Amino acid sequence: MGLKFRKSIKLGKNVKLNINTNSASVTIGGKGVHHTISTNGTAKTTVGIPGTGISYTTTTGKKKTHK
Repeated sequence: MGLKFRKSIKLGKNVKLNINTNSASVTIGGKGVHHTISTNGTAKTTVGIPGTGISYTTTTGKKKTHK
């Protein structure tokens, strides 16, 4: 198991800056609906029902490849 790093910094009420070892991203939105744009070329939109654990995510942009 490798060492991982992840840090999330709240920039405003509904805006977060997420930093990890491979990229950085900005998440806009709150519970229920949020959109994430990453420096690795992907964008994700997640829609969920708060408190249930049920959500649907769509991803656009580059697909992550495993090496």
